[in-house]
Amino acid sequence: MPLCPGIMIVDQIKSMASYIDSELDKKQRSILVSHLKEKGITNEDVLNAINFIPRQYFMSAEFIDQAYEDKPFPIGEDQTISQPYTVAYQTQLLEVKKTDKVLEIGTGSAYQAAILSVLADEVFSLERQRSLFEKNTAFTYIRQIDNLYLFYGDGFEGLPEYAPFDKILITAAAPMIPPKLLSQLKTGGKMVLPLGKEKPQKMVRVTKINETDITEENFDQFVFVPMLEGRR
Repeated sequence: MPLCPGIMIVDQIKSMASYIDSELDKKQRSILVSHLKEKGITNEDVLNAINFIPRQYFMSAEFIDQAYEDKPFPIGEDQTISQPYTVAYQTQLLEVKKTDKVLEIGTGSAYQAAILSVLADEVFSLERQRSLFEKNTAFTYIRQIDNLYLFYGDGFEGLPEYAPFDKILITAAAPMIPPKLLSQLKTGGKMVLPLGKEKPQKMVRVTKINETDITEENFDQFVFVPMLEGRR
């Protein structure tokens, strides 16, 4: 399966030599994992994925030294790399299994997508910002993850040609549960999303009972950038 169907991959590829995962980085990740446990993250698979993926690779250069602070940081295009707690919280709610086919809406820095790739069988990640999409397709570390597929397009439309999905994760605040995404979810599948037009948004987990019925569970409040229609 191609990494990005219909889109030419950017030629400027980062060298793997530029990626350093030092003993200090590993120690800081271990400290971060302990911090996430204290905040209520209990899923060991999620914690192990956070401990495995080097967050500093996904940061803008000026913030690399702060990679393991539990904070969001800007990545350009008015987007951020999410706070590690938020990543862990959403991922834990999604209840990803190793056999799952997962759709992520909002690739952003690709950090969340990389975390999901450790946990799932296949991850399909969709980004509406062309510049972020192209940056990620030129990102050698991401290109070497063989179960992660990147796409450029409208998140509200999803990826019907690759549906159905076992799980769907939305990483921007949706004004409503997107009906086209719900139609791409398997019966029994789960979708996790921040829901609401106003800040803060409520984190919601949707379970698809059948083609006409769903259940909704409400969890904690978070602040996300809005989910927008179309491509940019």
